[in-house]
Amino acid sequence: LRAMRAACEGERDDDDDDDSSSERLVIPEVFVAADYPDGKGSYLIMEFLNLGGRGDAASLGRAVAKMHLVRGDRFGFECDNTIGATPQPNGWSNDWPDFFREKRLAHQVTLAGDSAIDRVASKLLPRIREFFSEDDEEIYPSIIHGDLWSGNIGTANGRPTIFDPACYYAHHEAEWGMSWCASLGPNFWKGYREFIPEAQPGFKLRRPLYEAYHQLNHYNLFGGGYRSAAISCMDQALRNLDGD
Repeated sequence: LRAMRAACEGERDDDDDDDSSSERLVIPEVFVAADYPDGKGSYLIMEFLNLGGRGDAASLGRAVAKMHLVRGDRFGFECDNTIGATPQPNGWSNDWPDFFREKRLAHQVTLAGDSAIDRVASKLLPRIREFFSEDDEEIYPSIIHGDLWSGNIGTANGRPTIFDPACYYAHHEAEWGMSWCASLGPNFWKGYREFIPEAQPGFKLRRPLYEAYHQLNHYNLFGGGYRSAAISCMDQALRNLDGD
């Protein structure tokens, strides 16, 4: 939350051309985050937001894009966190493909402990760097929400807000690994693409790779059909590399 708020506040200094407060993300202020003295849990006290349903989709898209445009120095985060109830290791790295392979995809594959998942992952993990061509657009650290689905999107007093994050500094496209359950329509993407154009052909090439992380996490949390969805994403990512 600190990083997300700093990113959203920082964008104000760089936003001389569009001073519309309705298109900045509302991030709740954290007042206290601490452990109980007996060591049996933790607590968080934060600003109350008067939440409403989704507002203007294009405004949300522009606000998220502005957050993604604020650069960090490295990939990762200052502490480990969680994605849902799953531990999400972080640390810092200067190398995005290595970070995503080891701290994200391989981590979830190990947690799954499933032979079918292991088989396809053993083909995909060594090829992660192939998704990032030397001729591709610059891959730089952006603060992302990290768990951006429909239940974590709303408005606060008419302004777009996102909450309950699993944030870290990442390639901004990693944000869309949860777009399969975020209901991001054409107007959202129109607003977002005003600031961050779609990488060609990298965006479509990498999309199943980033989704695989979240499908694996859902399998580790909930089981069931997410197993086949995770395998399908990894298979599709491999097919994309091979031009199939």
